[in-house]
Amino acid sequence: MKASSIVYCLVVLLVSAAQADDSLNVRLVGSCHAPGRAGGVAKEGNYAFVANVDSGLYVISVADPAHPTVVGHADTPGRAWAVAVSGNYAYVADQTAGLRVISVADPAHPSEVGHYDTPGLATSVAVNGNYAYVTDVDSGLWVISISDQAHPTKVGHCELPDTAYSVAVTGHLACIADYIHGLRVVSVADPANPVEVGHDDTLGAISVTASGNYAYVGSFEDGLYVISLADSAHPVQVGRCNTHEWVGSAAIYNNYAYAIGYSRLYVISVSDPPHADTVGHYLWLHAAVGVAADADYAYVTSDSGLGVYQFYGAGIEERKYAELRATECEPTVVRGVLFLAEATSLKLQAASLLDISGRKVMDLHPGANGVSMLAPGVYFVMERSAVSGERSATSTRKVIITR
Repeated sequence: MKASSIVYCLVVLLVSAAQADDSLNVRLVGSCHAPGRAGGVAKEGNYAFVANVDSGLYVISVADPAHPTVVGHADTPGRAWAVAVSGNYAYVADQTAGLRVISVADPAHPSEVGHYDTPGLATSVAVNGNYAYVTDVDSGLWVISISDQAHPTKVGHCELPDTAYSVAVTGHLACIADYIHGLRVVSVADPANPVEVGHDDTLGAISVTASGNYAYVGSFEDGLYVISLADSAHPVQVGRCNTHEWVGSAAIYNNYAYAIGYSRLYVISVSDPPHADTVGHYLWLHAAVGVAADADYAYVTSDSGLGVYQFYGAGIEERKYAELRATECEPTVVRGVLFLAEATSLKLQAASLLDISGRKVMDLHPGANGVSMLAPGVYFVMERSAVSGERSATSTRKVIITR
């Protein structure tokens, strides 16, 4: 769904509200173009840090999510593919140039302070405490001490059987997506002696993220796999969410996984990991690559730069008589005034504005209703209309109130 169509049209007749295939419970809030081809992304504070294959690291202010803005840039000698941020430093997997350590204490002037060259192509990086965990496509997992950011030093290495694409760390375990041999689980309890302790043959593993006792593996074949790490020596698949396309990157925040395919952002509930299920999506990301998430937004990189997306929940069920309301297309996004049109063929009996929890906020009437005093967010218009002399129909539709 293009942003313009969000703003101008689709308070659909709620009968056809089988929502369009292009989005479900997700909206585009803002976007920012950055030159070159974007790679991975990390979010810290008011900033998104974007690895750019062609031109290094971009620092983008997302303090105003509707208007993300590039505030700083640091070039890197290789091809910046992935990034992790911890404190005042960004750690970039720079392919042929290994790990680059960039100070972002001054976001407007990021500058490289140190580096460590892995022997092949550095494709992914995770940071935990004083260590950076870097996957090298041809030589496995490298454990690098970053206690002195100016002089990162290798402390351990674990050879893996094939192509290591992505790494995530949870507790004392590093989880690596290996395209040919699936998920590899490496104990890093002793950083100087990382050792593989288990594996799961997830086909076509190209990305991994982890939280608690679970790893979430993006597959080139058919979606997001949920792997239990409760017994690290015997990781086992306990669930799968079939997205019907590859999952090239995913981020976990609270009870949701934000996963991206080539052209779609999926929001997957993982509150019950063995029963992971899609609860939202957004289409037309234009070759999406990386994703990060926080409590409010998902930050997605693609060939057009950075997009900021909001998942606003499943909300209130829309009712079956929705087709009986007015057929004119009204805006779903309102600023200051919510206009309620009365259908010519029906008699409006009552209308209310509900918040996202279903609590009535105010009564509504036909015509202009002032809503400027309400906090921005997702609300629901509930209308009850007379259908015949003996029955009434209730319909519910979403509106987004902004400043």
